[in-house]
Amino acid sequence: MAVATPDPRRWKALAVLGVAYLMVVLDVSIVNVALPSIQKDLDFAPENLQWVISGYALTFGGFLLLGGRFGDLLGRRRLFMVGLALFAAFSLLCGLSTSSGMLIAARALQGAAGAILSPSVFSIVSVTFEEGSERNKALGILGAIAGSGAAIGVLMGGVLTEYAGWDWIFFVNVPIGVGALFFVPRLVRESHAEGLERHFDAAGAVTVTASLMLLVYGLTQSPNVGWGSGRTIGVLLGSAVLMAAFLAIELRSRSPLVPLGFFRRRTPAGANLIGLILGTMVFGMFFLLSLYMQQVLGFSALKTGVGYLAVALTAVVASGVAQALVTKAGVKPVLTIGMVLLGGGLTYFSQVSVHGSYVNDLLPGFILIGVGLGFAFVPVSIAALAGVTGRDAGLASGLINTSQQIGGALGLAILTTASTTRTGHLLARGVDQPTALTDGFRLAFWVGVGFAVASVVATLLYLRREELGVPVLEDAAESAPA
Repeated sequence: MAVATPDPRRWKALAVLGVAYLMVVLDVSIVNVALPSIQKDLDFAPENLQWVISGYALTFGGFLLLGGRFGDLLGRRRLFMVGLALFAAFSLLCGLSTSSGMLIAARALQGAAGAILSPSVFSIVSVTFEEGSERNKALGILGAIAGSGAAIGVLMGGVLTEYAGWDWIFFVNVPIGVGALFFVPRLVRESHAEGLERHFDAAGAVTVTASLMLLVYGLTQSPNVGWGSGRTIGVLLGSAVLMAAFLAIELRSRSPLVPLGFFRRRTPAGANLIGLILGTMVFGMFFLLSLYMQQVLGFSALKTGVGYLAVALTAVVASGVAQALVTKAGVKPVLTIGMVLLGGGLTYFSQVSVHGSYVNDLLPGFILIGVGLGFAFVPVSIAALAGVTGRDAGLASGLINTSQQIGGALGLAILTTASTTRTGHLLARGVDQPTALTDGFRLAFWVGVGFAVASVVATLLYLRREELGVPVLEDAAESAPA
């Protein structure tokens, strides 16, 4: 339940939580523009390069729910600080990596630390701010961070890679983490979920993470070994068996990682489905756009990062507008607009050309994507926690983060597989590399458009206005002075 007396330090606490959360969010995308440098320095095989992103996203998404439950039972502030310290330490290890295997392993550990840290951010906010316009405003700020974090990450990645080296995209987390650790005990209240059984479903977390890793591995290796090969079929069957084991564990566990009854509530279930689809679009899109700019247009890492400035600035502004619109018009219409705009941006990118330019082939799409990110992440974050009490705060916040991260890893695998398969076929037919790459990117963006259409349908079908609450103008007026 929310605290009886509003914490006078709650907005300062939100600032510290927001900085730490931004660090975790942008670490998914900050490596995108540095991938060519990482590949060269650490001698990465091309098919393994995407694991620098996928390894992080999968352990992040796979262990988020367990991290949320740890926070509910052991103390949300305590787990936030543990996760923050581990995240800074593993970031240092990433920067010190001397081989591809070491970096992938360090990224996986970094993702697991993020899984401890991240759910505590949302659950602390949900019990610190009263439900209504004030909590919506706080969640809207976190949604803005999530929406703009991917774009800010690629911008920072370009600048740091160009002037300091790729290792600094990881080293930069260390002073940020240390600074946040100094302020957290001074500004953030401790909280627990009362009445929960002291049991941790580690088996569920391990099986679902292993299942997703096998699925992503099978998808990404299929262009090299073939869809009908025994290796691909065996890996995908292994993934299915582990997922079935995960569901069996959840049905029989005294304290399941994912209480399946939670999804009987249509709006939270719908919000997580939409979050999953949202992740599939965003992760793969930024990964492929970074490759297009560097491999086809010949941009440097710095120019690629600066190119994303249009997305970052637009997303920040759009997130503020979206928060205000949600208070006045509600979650559903704002989220629908956001998904339509994301689909429009992906449709625009499906027309990129071999001899393209930033202004003609990228900028209009970046503006559409920036507005769409703000209008999508803010309301979906609010919808996922609509009506959630303090008891379920860790579960609900962990679920929406899990959905986005798992969707991102799967989307990255699906879009990359579509692109590389198409490119490989064209290269085998003697098509020149820039043309083959561009055609592969176009196909992948069309796949992204399909996900965008699915997200609009899910928004219209699954989100219920009565469960989200009907916004009133008085709420907006009361929050205006703040």
